[in-house]
Amino acid sequence: MCLVIRRGRPQVRRWVGATGAGLALLMAVTACSESVDGQAEEATFSVGAGPTPSLDRFYGQTIRWESCAAYADQEVTGYPEDRSDCATITVPVDYENPDGDAADIAIFRVRASGDKVGSLLMNPGGPGASGVEFMAGQAQSFGSLDLGKRFDLIGFDPRGIGRSTPQIRCFTAQERDEARAETLVDMSPAGIAKIEAENRADADKCAQRVGTDFLAHVGTVDVVKDMDVLRAALGDDKLNYLGYSYGTKIGSAYAEQFPTKVRAMVNDGAVDPSANPVDENIRQLAGFQSTFDAFAADCINRGDCALGDDPAAATTRFQELTRPLIDKPAPTSDGRPLSYGDAMTGAGQAMYSDALWEPLRDALTELAGGRGDTLLRLADLYEGRDAAGYYTNSTDAFTAIRCVDDPRLTDQAEIDRLDVEGRRAAPFTDDGRGTGKGARDVCAFWPVPPTSAPHDLNIPNLPTTVVISTTNDPATPYQAGVDLAAQLGARLITFEGAQHTASLEGHDCVDDAVTEYFVNLTLPDEGLKC
Repeated sequence: MCLVIRRGRPQVRRWVGATGAGLALLMAVTACSESVDGQAEEATFSVGAGPTPSLDRFYGQTIRWESCAAYADQEVTGYPEDRSDCATITVPVDYENPDGDAADIAIFRVRASGDKVGSLLMNPGGPGASGVEFMAGQAQSFGSLDLGKRFDLIGFDPRGIGRSTPQIRCFTAQERDEARAETLVDMSPAGIAKIEAENRADADKCAQRVGTDFLAHVGTVDVVKDMDVLRAALGDDKLNYLGYSYGTKIGSAYAEQFPTKVRAMVNDGAVDPSANPVDENIRQLAGFQSTFDAFAADCINRGDCALGDDPAAATTRFQELTRPLIDKPAPTSDGRPLSYGDAMTGAGQAMYSDALWEPLRDALTELAGGRGDTLLRLADLYEGRDAAGYYTNSTDAFTAIRCVDDPRLTDQAEIDRLDVEGRRAAPFTDDGRGTGKGARDVCAFWPVPPTSAPHDLNIPNLPTTVVISTTNDPATPYQAGVDLAAQLGARLITFEGAQHTASLEGHDCVDDAVTEYFVNLTLPDEGLKC
């Protein structure tokens, strides 16, 4: 999850940001079906059998594994080819009409090297992030862990994402570049009308290019059904799952729909399914501000920082560096000027991990000198754009999934509150053009209705799962993890740090607890802090 300055004001994305190959690339050049009333729909059945006979052919399909050469990005190298293979499975687009259109879900597997417990499905977040690319980038390190010895590690691209087909792809690369270059911050009545007209046009274009039949079924409520088909096709009677960030929403939704099919589940960097989206957005913006403050203090402590020498004035100095980009973008060697929106996206990307603080420090020094190369590269990393100008479909998928997962925000008072309180919560993102009024975002004009609604979880028969929450997580605030653990009746691990997510990142206290839980179903100690 990150800040995106597009079409009026920031939206946030729930994913793990720069990891693996993406981070390495940047550093080299310088990141349940739930019913709308919130009641769980229990399904009980075994491997190879669907909840209805009409789904048996999906649940009983045989996976045909092959080389991963056509699945992994060419930038990703070094995954253990002797233990890695890839495939697709087929799922119905509409589970209420299983004889209708079908979709293919791409899978990347790293086979267990020792005494196998089962498969461990993993999702890196988003919505919109590719689990195939994530696993390809992390396969070497994950495969060497004890988890990699005892489990087949499975990365998958949720429907519409990455190498799964059909794809959610609403815009061409040229259209993406043009949208990023345009900064819409005029919050006068005329400016808001322009923003809303563009948002409506974007929604219409996505409907035309993807089709409403598919867009209506890209939400989490369908993804968890696909994940259960995958579980059965892999031959696992019960699911083992590790979800990061938005992946925790997939995890809790799966637990809600299929509680008796859960063996072990870890949700790291939690999304609270009961949260009001406006309040959640404001809390997330506050989390980014807190991490920005920590970055600024570190930058200033190192000396020769473009933010000056007073941490209390760092936000003001950052505004002074970035706000002029609204009217005059900074030149770059790429040929694309650095827009204000890209500067904010790049800075937001760096809030995910302190490993990106040094590139951001360099980027701000560079911006103070009048150029924007490094901030543009950070923004490209977030946006999924490579050096040749090709975009992944992560941003298109993020929008499409968010628009069917969350209720539409059309109440003008709430829209205005989000704009006002969002600027107050994260002043480093404030463009200085606020009027107390906000604009309807693209989801207000989306061509298909939402398929979920915020609600408290109440899941009988769910085994005890694990939630990990980081004290200074910029993207998913700590309290969201506390709240999700309470709703799931889960064991909470508190990680004390300033980053987004914590498991399998070399923190022994966390990793040992996660491994012991997955392998032996031994729960971490009550109140464990790492």
